[in-house]
Amino acid sequence: MDQFYSEEQRMVRDTARRLSDDVVAPAAAAIDRDDEFPRPVYEALAEQGLFGVALREEAGGVGLDAMAACIVMEEIARGSGAVGNAFAIPVEAALFLDHHGSEQHKALIPGILEGKLIPATAVTEPDHGSDVAAMKTTARREGDEYVIKGTKAWVTFGQVADVIMVFAKTDPEAGHRGISCILVETDRPGVIRGKSEELLGMHGLAECMVSFDEVRVPVGNLIGPEHGAFKMAMENFNFSRLMMSSMALGMAQAAMEDAISYAGDRKQFGKPIFEHQAVQFMIADMAKDIAAARLLIHNAAKLYDAGKPIALEAAQAKLFTTDMAQVHISNALQIHGGNGYSREFRVERLFRDVRLSQIYEGTNQIQRMIIARQVQKAYA
Repeated sequence: MDQFYSEEQRMVRDTARRLSDDVVAPAAAAIDRDDEFPRPVYEALAEQGLFGVALREEAGGVGLDAMAACIVMEEIARGSGAVGNAFAIPVEAALFLDHHGSEQHKALIPGILEGKLIPATAVTEPDHGSDVAAMKTTARREGDEYVIKGTKAWVTFGQVADVIMVFAKTDPEAGHRGISCILVETDRPGVIRGKSEELLGMHGLAECMVSFDEVRVPVGNLIGPEHGAFKMAMENFNFSRLMMSSMALGMAQAAMEDAISYAGDRKQFGKPIFEHQAVQFMIADMAKDIAAARLLIHNAAKLYDAGKPIALEAAQAKLFTTDMAQVHISNALQIHGGNGYSREFRVERLFRDVRLSQIYEGTNQIQRMIIARQVQKAYA
């Protein structure tokens, strides 16, 4: 893909690749085993300026674009899916505050880019995931304060976050038109963090439930217009789906590399297993689908950077890439045979980590609904 990248995109790709090979990949097994937030690795990403890769220079970022963010994500996730997931959080938080925040909110961006201020976003609830409009968390106005009450689930970085962008209903009767986004500092009275979730994969992300028991924050903590957060969230989902697609792509690329290497070394029936047609066909399909996924993602990113709507393209990229990654990482494990089932080999961790990508940022069933509606609209 080098011929399609700008010089700046190639440079940031090379930086991310070196960091992934030298810092991320060597730490990946320990992050998975210990399931603790990898602060030194997180800070190493920040030191290279990667959290601001898609943020304009005037806001303190690198001044590149969504395409560059996707390229970096693929390289980081190739070293560790969990670290790739961690990379997405500050990238998206800084962009969200820059796009929708007041000067008060934008003052937080330098700390986020430096890795010193850890952000989180709380949308999902224990009983409401894909159905965002049905959330029960409320924020009632009392004078010059909001009082927040409710519980959020699956808050990535919930255990370690300094600030959380909480989506809550400021008009409970208005459905999705009554949702607002409010910044909550986690040291405020009434913020209650649950225990870290014990997950199948994606370890080290300090994920937990966070409850808000009559938490009071100033009205100035409102991000964007009151009752206007649903639209903001939907717009943010388009970018985040590109990031999650690129995360799955990086893991699929790692699995293919491992499968090719293993198949060249492992001998059965007197020859390397790569020489057996059954293995060749699995690897050929990996190469084909990984290339197709990369083009889908980069097409959507180019449209996003051009200011075009990408609801259809982001959903297609997310659906195709995460489904194909699940299939081909499973096939890479199969090529490893019994060794693929051992934690001594990276492919076992990839197999567990990639499963979240089909659920995260809108399940793949939701992506199919989005695609169907967009196609219907186009052909109506």
